Amino acid sequence: MFNFARERQLPTLLLIDDDMVSREVTATLLTMSGYSVHTAEDGTASVELLDSGNCAPDAILMDAQMPGLSGAPLIGALRARSRARVFAISASDAPEDVVAAADGFLLKPFGADELTRLLETCAPPASPPASEPTAAGEQASLPLSEPLPASADPVVSATTLAQLRGLMPDAAIREIYAAMVEDLSKRLAALEIAIAEGNAAEIRRIGHSIKGGCAMAGAMQLARLGALLESGSAPEGSNHLDDNRALLGDLRASARNLERMLESEFPA
Repeated sequence: MFNFARERQLPTLLLIDDDMVSREVTATLLTMSGYSVHTAEDGTASVELLDSGNCAPDAILMDAQMPGLSGAPLIGALRARSRARVFAISASDAPEDVVAAADGFLLKPFGADELTRLLETCAPPASPPASEPTAAGEQASLPLSEPLPASADPVVSATTLAQLRGLMPDAAIREIYAAMVEDLSKRLAALEIAIAEGNAAEIRRIGHSIKGGCAMAGAMQLARLGALLESGSAPEGSNHLDDNRALLGDLRASARNLERMLESEFPA
């Protein structure tokens, strides 16, 4: 595995993301690349972590859309407690005030190369390294920014799966996808309630979370369905309620496909 730490002193990171799948996938990739990573599940937890004195990050990655303390107010709270650079990340375009307040922005899904280039802006300059070619079979980056096709999506991108295997052992990959399956079951239960209540804002929020987390892990079927939920779009002449119920059924089928892939590719 390519180790960025051989080239430069890597910054310590604080990752703030309320989506468990996105948080765990991103933290795992960063840790495997040699970064020291602290995580927080929301804005309030991140502020408490900084106040505790147990985390002194050089850079902060924060999801741009979270419940509670979030957005520009969260950036202000972080800057009051840390000199770290603050970068916003999101599965959709971030609000203008967040982009203006942050030091940079990345759209999910993003690859390790994109993230590394962003983080290098806050890392100490590297001494001129000797050219070191990547050995055959090694994976120096993990591009997860493949487009979501309109149909016939793979359960998991073959490219992403192969590159994850180049970065970490199968046991670690299994943990990522097992956590995704568990998280999906909770989100789909919440989605069913939101559809029954006609809560369009909650339906879009759940779709946004599914899209972002699943796209980061290359789960393309689920990511596309999450994007459809978030957009609130329905075919002309269709009923939004019926359309959302159909999407819920498709999501459940795709979640089962992911479970079968997990059992086949990564048996316990």
